[in-house]
Amino acid sequence: MQTIDCIRQRRSIRKFTKEPVSHETLEKIVEAASYSPSWKNTQVVRYIAIEDPSLRERIAKECTTGFVYNAGTLEAAPVIIAVTVIKGRCGYEKDGSFTTNRKDTWQMFDAGIASQTFCLAACELGLGTVIMGIFDESLSELLNIPEDRELVNLICLGYPAEEPSVPKRKTVEDLLTYK
Repeated sequence: MQTIDCIRQRRSIRKFTKEPVSHETLEKIVEAASYSPSWKNTQVVRYIAIEDPSLRERIAKECTTGFVYNAGTLEAAPVIIAVTVIKGRCGYEKDGSFTTNRKDTWQMFDAGIASQTFCLAACELGLGTVIMGIFDESLSELLNIPEDRELVNLICLGYPAEEPSVPKRKTVEDLLTYK
């Protein structure tokens, strides 16, 4: 698949088959995502693959802050990927000072880039994904995320049981300005 085709074909998938995702396939996706650019090549993004159905159910029931639709998606996905970042590395100089006035928010850029790369790699391999950012703070505790990490988002992953149509896109004229 060509890159532009993959970008155009990737959709947010919220319905999945029950077919499991092999560890080999998941490792290929993470390996591809490891090539995502990051602040001064710090490579701070880390992934937690949640396969245990009872844990996925707890996340859906206890950590979706009342968003029932998200809970259903989380329960249906064979794998939930928790995307985390190592704190205190992005945006800093070696002496501990901030490089820019954005301070340490660069880790969110790194996580976003890595998440999109993860989703594109999954699409290339025939899997569906949806990135979710609505979850309760208690999820970090439930997953035992270390103090030096921050949970950024969740990615539901599995084989698609739906083929959503292409949503309307803004035109290039709406998106691009020349100066």
